[in-house]
Amino acid sequence: MDATSRPAVVIDNGTGYTKMGFAGNVEPSFIIPTIVAVNESFSNQPKSSSKGNWLTQHTAGVVADLDFLIGEEALTCSRSSNMYSLSYPIHHGQVENWDTMERFWQQCIFDYLRCDPEDHYFLLTESPLTAPETREYTGEIMFETFNIPGLYIAVQPVLALAAGYTTSKCEMTGVVVDVGDGATHVVPVADGYVIGSSISSIPIAGKNVTQFIQQLMKERGEHIPPEDSFEVARKIKEAYCYTCSDIVKEFNRHDKEPGKYTKQWVGTKPKTGVRYSCDIGYERFLGPEIFFHPEIYNSDFTTPLPAVVDKCIQLSPIDTRRALYKNIVLSGGSTMFKDFHRRLQRDLKRIVDARIVTSEAQFKDVKAQPIEVNVVSHPIQRYAVWFGGSVLASTSEFYGACHTKAEYEEYGASICRTNPVFKGMY
Repeated sequence: MDATSRPAVVIDNGTGYTKMGFAGNVEPSFIIPTIVAVNESFSNQPKSSSKGNWLTQHTAGVVADLDFLIGEEALTCSRSSNMYSLSYPIHHGQVENWDTMERFWQQCIFDYLRCDPEDHYFLLTESPLTAPETREYTGEIMFETFNIPGLYIAVQPVLALAAGYTTSKCEMTGVVVDVGDGATHVVPVADGYVIGSSISSIPIAGKNVTQFIQQLMKERGEHIPPEDSFEVARKIKEAYCYTCSDIVKEFNRHDKEPGKYTKQWVGTKPKTGVRYSCDIGYERFLGPEIFFHPEIYNSDFTTPLPAVVDKCIQLSPIDTRRALYKNIVLSGGSTMFKDFHRRLQRDLKRIVDARIVTSEAQFKDVKAQPIEVNVVSHPIQRYAVWFGGSVLASTSEFYGACHTKAEYEEYGASICRTNPVFKGMY
C-alpha cells in the first residue's frame, strides 16, 4: 500500500502535554505529559583507559542510552527511583533539547501509536515565531532517523482556527488566544495566513497558574509534601478552578459561605504512603485570575489578557479588525476554566465600547458603528490544535502540500523552512 492511502500521523507537541493520533479521528489517541525520564546511572562514572573497562562502560552507556521513559511512566519512575532524572525537552513552546526530543518522538511512534513511520505521512505542529532553523532540525530528525515519506509542519494557531468551524463554513480570519502550559500567544490570522507583525505573547501561562496555586497553599500552611506540591497544585487547578466575574464579590461569597465553596483534597505521601488532606479555598478563583489581574502574581507584567488581545487586533491591518473582533477563538488546556470565555468577552467588549465612546466625544458629528465582539468556546478547545491538524491531514490536498523524502534528498533540510498554506479545507 502507498503511504498516501494510509491515514497521516498527527502529533501536537506542547510544553506541558503532547497530543498524538491519526488523521480523521475526532480525538487524539493519546494525551501524555511532554516529559522524558533518562537513566543517568552511568553518566557520572569515572572514565577508564583500560580496554576491558572501556568496553564495559561503552556497552553500559549504550544500554543506558536506550533506557528511558516518557509521559506518565516517566513521572512514576522518577518518583520511585533515583536512577532517573526528568528532562523537559520543550520550554515556552520551543524545543531546547533535541536529543531528548528525538527520544520522545521515538517512543510516541513505536510504543504509543505502534506504527511504522515509513508507512505514514506526518503532520507536526510548531508555535508562532519559531525559527526556520528549528524546522530544519525537525525535518532532519524525521527524514533521517525515522525515514518518513512526507512531512508538513503547521502553525498551531491556524490549526486551532480551523478546528472551531468544522460543522459550518470554515472562516479562516480570526484571532487565536492560545494559552498552553508554557506559553500564551495571541495570534491574528487573515485568510489562513498569520499576521506575523501583530503577534503578541505574554509571560503568563498554565504553569504559572499552577505555581501561583502552589504558592498560595504554601503560604496558608497546608501540609502537602514538598516533592508532591507542584503535582497536587496542577491537579487542583484542573479539577476545581474557575473564572469569576468580580474578584471582590467572590471573596465575599467565600467568606459568607465557606462550607459551600471550600473543597478538600485528599492525597497520599509518595514515600511513606500516609494519607493527608488539605483545604482548597481562595485559590479556586485566584489561580485563573492572574490572566485578568496579572499584578497579583507578577509585578513586572501588569497588562491583562483582554488588553493584549485588543492591542493585537489594533496592530493588525484596519480592514481586518472587525472580522478579527468577531471571531476570537480559544485554544489550549488553560482556557478550559469555567466561564473563561465569558469573562474575556465581557472585558474586551468594555475596552472596545470605551474606545467608541471616546471617539464619538471627539467627533460629535460622526456616529460610530458598534463593533461585535465574539469569543468562540467549544468542547474540543483543549486539543483544538490537534483536531485542526486531523481535519487538515484528512484532505486530499494535504499530501500535495507535504515535503517528501525525495525532495529532502535532493534539496536538503532547507525545504522545511517554509510550509505552504493551502486552500482545500476552507
